[in-house]
Amino acid sequence: MTTKTDQKFQLNVQRLHDELHYHNHRYYVLDDPEIPDSEYDKLLRELQAIEAQHPELLRPDSPSQRVGAPPISEFTQVTHLLPMLSLSNAFNEGEVLAFEKRLLERLNSTTPKDDELDEAEQGLLQNKITELEYAVEPKLDGLAVSLLYEDGILVQGATRGDGETGENITENVRTINSIPLKLTGENIPQTLEVRGEVYMPKASFEALNKKARDKGEKTFVNPRNAAAGSMRQLDSRITASRNLAMYCYATGRMAGALGEEIPPPEKHSDALQQLADWGFRICPDSKVVKGAKGCLAYFAEIGAKRDELSYDIDGVVFKVNSLDLQQQLGFVSRAPRWAIAHKFPAQEEMTLLKEVEFQVGRTGALTPVARLEPVFVGGVTVTNATLHNMDEIARKDVRVGDTVIVRRAGDVIPEVARIVPSKRPDNTIQIVMPSECPVCESAVVQLEGEAVSRCTGGLICPAQQKQAIKHFASRKALDIDGLGDKLVEQLFDENLIKNISDLFSLKFDDLIKLERMGDKSAENLIASLEASKKPTLARFIYALGIREVGETTAKSLSNHYGSLDAIKHTDEESLKEVNDVGPIVANHVVSFFQETYNNEVIEALLAAGIDPILPAKVDIQDLPLDGNTYVITGTLSLMGRSEAKAQLEALGAKVSGSVSKNTTALFAGEKAGSKLTKAESLGVEVLNEEALIKLIKNHSTDA
Repeated sequence: MTTKTDQKFQLNVQRLHDELHYHNHRYYVLDDPEIPDSEYDKLLRELQAIEAQHPELLRPDSPSQRVGAPPISEFTQVTHLLPMLSLSNAFNEGEVLAFEKRLLERLNSTTPKDDELDEAEQGLLQNKITELEYAVEPKLDGLAVSLLYEDGILVQGATRGDGETGENITENVRTINSIPLKLTGENIPQTLEVRGEVYMPKASFEALNKKARDKGEKTFVNPRNAAAGSMRQLDSRITASRNLAMYCYATGRMAGALGEEIPPPEKHSDALQQLADWGFRICPDSKVVKGAKGCLAYFAEIGAKRDELSYDIDGVVFKVNSLDLQQQLGFVSRAPRWAIAHKFPAQEEMTLLKEVEFQVGRTGALTPVARLEPVFVGGVTVTNATLHNMDEIARKDVRVGDTVIVRRAGDVIPEVARIVPSKRPDNTIQIVMPSECPVCESAVVQLEGEAVSRCTGGLICPAQQKQAIKHFASRKALDIDGLGDKLVEQLFDENLIKNISDLFSLKFDDLIKLERMGDKSAENLIASLEASKKPTLARFIYALGIREVGETTAKSLSNHYGSLDAIKHTDEESLKEVNDVGPIVANHVVSFFQETYNNEVIEALLAAGIDPILPAKVDIQDLPLDGNTYVITGTLSLMGRSEAKAQLEALGAKVSGSVSKNTTALFAGEKAGSKLTKAESLGVEVLNEEALIKLIKNHSTDA
């Protein structure tokens, strides 16, 4: 007899089957996921919990019993020599410790009896079990593929598919430079199956999406989707243009000339080294650790430098390193018992968009900000997220009342990545750009060719005034120590300052009245303001906040004109002759100095004692590194990056923040990220810190 409780569980199972099959299809077949991975994991774990409690409800077609999704129909199907299985997941420290506990219990229960082993074998096996050794590696967020080599020649590439059968993507695989077409080294098996992850480096992903945005085309959600979409192109020329890469992480079947099985090395880490010897690319961040504590320490280590990696990851993978123990541990239906993926806290989550407000920036740009139902994303609770601009809102079709996917990576401002169409109610509200500034009620305009709309109030607008003061005091501008954003807000709201020149009229008695402002803090701020009165001309120009004038352009203006007065009285044609200055920047510079209010503020600053240090008059063409463009990335151990940049520029070089085909060389320190990847892809010379110091030393002598 079927009870109401049984019916409830049956209905829940059917609902979960339907939802998981739907999202599986969108993720693996359409490459267009509707929900974040974390939401999918929650649904799958809910189903697994019911099936564990009610085994009679476990069906052969359950999403919990299969790997991935059926192959897509556009490609021919191939069968893997050894199945490509998935991994079980751990989401916290407790689950990692429980994973090792299960391993030890199973090993102890399946270990041969003492009388079946000699003394040496007993000791060796006991050591392996007492403190398990793990091969650990980042879990790349890409597309799993299997490569087949015959006589050392690549003959086939295939996707995971359903684990048994995948899609033949050989022509696309051949376009990936990091995949060898012919193997090198010794003792290469007659038949060799290799598994790896095809991914798109972060730099390539950013470049691909920028190109798509410039053309008004749809962008990819993340590097994983970009890699998967690129590998499933029928035209391999498109794949070749995407700059994909691959790291290998395992072997499949290995056989000799007569078809006999060739045993792998004793350890997984040795097998990876063997692959490297044959010409495959192995993740340099892989290592071997002892015990679950070693695994957790590695998880923390990779997590700390996650944002600096040149590739996207969503966790780490722990594998028992001994292949003998792997065999002894065996498999469950979906995954090996001897491996687990420890996932990072979700960087994408689903929540409700409650309303949209418009914030006004330093240049008057209005940015739509989503006010959200609080959601925990990437380790923090998020209540606000950027919507960028109205073009992005239209492209993503975002409305108030939508269920949205919020994305957060590292310290990047959270953004609304996309909506969940299936959860849209009937009463959503279209988002409309206001016609008046929400702060000063001035008209809002959108200039032709610009994606953003701006308040026309200028520095009359309090919002723009606040942002201008924050920029003026920032580290790269006048670097006024102790004058943070919150204090600027407080000073402005208390009517103690209205523009940047008012900062230098602040008195100790004014400051001491502020909430949470002690005597020492007030004295330090007055001292910092006094110390900031001797900026370089380049810093002063940058601090003024002229649109499109960043650090490099400010330095170019300073070096070219040599004085503030000369810059104030120049014209657009003259400005176009300056390095880094084009027609748009020239127009912004001239317009800024034609504004009466701006000149009044500058005069007030000079009257308050601001005295910019003028650049030494040097003919740039006489400097030894003139005409060279360098990029510095990573952590330098012997000098700061700012110091290195200053010394290179003093020798006539240009130091850029991005790598291009015109870059002379990239100086890469520790933890170099996406810039290193891009330099390698463009064939730009990569040098270390020792070469940087040698270059500066040699040419400083010349100078």
